Amino acid sequence: MASPLELVAAAFPLLVVGALLVGLLWPATRAMPLAWIAALVVGYAVWGNSVDYLVGASLVGAITALEILWIVFGALVLLYTLMQAGAFDRINRGFAAVSDDRRVQVVLLAFFLATFIEGAAGFGTPAAVVAPLLLALGFPALAAVIAALIGHIIAVTYGAVGTPIIVGIETPLRAYEDAIVADGGMTVAEYAAEVAAWAATYHTLVGFAMPLFAVGMVVYFFGEERSIEPALEVAPLCLFAGVAFAVPYWASAWFVTPEFPSLIGSMVGGAVTVAALRAGYFVPDDEWEFPPREEWPAHWLGTIEPGSPSEIDAPGVGGAGGDAPAADGGTPSTSVSAAGEMSLLRAWSPYVFLVLLLVVTRVSDTISEFLTEGVIVPIETGVGEFVVGVVLAWNGILGYENLEAGIGWLNVPGFWLILSALVAIPLFGMSRRQVRDAWYEAGEKIVSPFIALVFVIAMVQVMINAGSYPGAAIEESMIELLAVATADATGAAYPTIAALIGALGAAMTGSNTVSNITFSGFQFTAARELGLSTQLIVGAQAVGGAMGNLVAIHNVVAALATVGLVGQEGRVIRLNLIPLAYYAAFVGFWVLLFVYALVPGAF
Repeated sequence: MASPLELVAAAFPLLVVGALLVGLLWPATRAMPLAWIAALVVGYAVWGNSVDYLVGASLVGAITALEILWIVFGALVLLYTLMQAGAFDRINRGFAAVSDDRRVQVVLLAFFLATFIEGAAGFGTPAAVVAPLLLALGFPALAAVIAALIGHIIAVTYGAVGTPIIVGIETPLRAYEDAIVADGGMTVAEYAAEVAAWAATYHTLVGFAMPLFAVGMVVYFFGEERSIEPALEVAPLCLFAGVAFAVPYWASAWFVTPEFPSLIGSMVGGAVTVAALRAGYFVPDDEWEFPPREEWPAHWLGTIEPGSPSEIDAPGVGGAGGDAPAADGGTPSTSVSAAGEMSLLRAWSPYVFLVLLLVVTRVSDTISEFLTEGVIVPIETGVGEFVVGVVLAWNGILGYENLEAGIGWLNVPGFWLILSALVAIPLFGMSRRQVRDAWYEAGEKIVSPFIALVFVIAMVQVMINAGSYPGAAIEESMIELLAVATADATGAAYPTIAALIGALGAAMTGSNTVSNITFSGFQFTAARELGLSTQLIVGAQAVGGAMGNLVAIHNVVAALATVGLVGQEGRVIRLNLIPLAYYAAFVGFWVLLFVYALVPGAF
């Protein structure tokens, strides 16, 4: 039984994160280095770790961060390539042209387009891209941000082509590999895929209603009268859209791989819903519109005027919107006519190509084995074994056998994302300047995540590995100590709060991936302590990390910045507590039901 002093020490790095990020509203680039230092101090002073061991654990985190950033960079390169080519503008126009009804536009753009962007790029990109698009269509700035943040939540667990699962779940649980192999009879990668499937099940049972929720929030808080009735009028469309997304999304998580649920759900569901609308199904009898512009309260508006042609070039959208100056003062690179002449199939084709590449490389055992084991050259040194080839790895870091990390640079989605972006260059006939601008924007956007991720993952690795140091003063890691204490305090009710722990992590750090890295081991240990299914509990963690994005200050600030509304963070977070409460309550209910009644025997 841990002493109160040991528990406070174990929690100290997380308390620093909470105080700086939430209390003082520091950016993660400033807060995370200090949280890492706090973990080092606790590891040295309380756990008795040596300085070189703490450096080694931190290096594990830094290398892990590089693998995440390789994926994110590839996702951003592909996204900005499509923006520079005008393909993204064509995709947006294809959605917007279906209906002038604001409720329908929320479903198509704030739900389907936002979930697609989340599946493709993640890391706060959807709201920062979709909010200015809605603004350009004539939405109040505040309504655009609210709709964009709510709409993509169901997709966050599989953002950036599955990064929160592939890296966020799989990487920290390698520390528990012996238990997973012995008790579950599966590899850590197989375990992470099972977790992803259960997370998709929770999301499906709760998230199918999010199109209706997004529409309801917009019509209630931004209509002439505070009434939910306009949302109920399009409830059949919203629920149809939610189910059209959820079915392929759930099937992909269970029967394909964790990379695809959000991409496949949005592409298939969006296509089915647009086809239904074009065929005359679910079309509203009357078009719903916002009140007259002169009646809008001041807090609805930012520094960018709704409906202006230039808003398509708002920050985060790049230069795909025409000859008008960009909202940030830049000059767009492509013309509306070029985007307008492009077919929708051509605009979507790089992402279709990406999905096909990932399917082939994941389904074929021969290709998959080559990408992970094909060409590997070990190099022994005095500070561990370096591996060069299809995997770049460092085993036995600084002489400690339990410290190892690597980058599967050819197998993770980053390589295939960049390959898809390269294929898009001749496909769209892009100029050298457009290609340069796309890569430059992607590189610029990766700087802040790089700093934050390196330090937060280094912090987590110090917390995870503290108890494994030979002769450590405390045998359990900081994470294990906290997990056991939480499990003991909550007992049988723990399943109801598992997702909320993940939500707290995402709200503090602004990332589902970082929340998973921080708390996956915590959830796994707590579940084992209570004799509960670890897969179901860690699956709740993956869903909770998505929920937390509704109120993550970093995402909110980024979205508000794209519509010129910085300063309304508190108002957005207060409004988004409504869908967060819905998601938390029902996910908690389903986790409790699955753990104790439906599949209590799941590992």
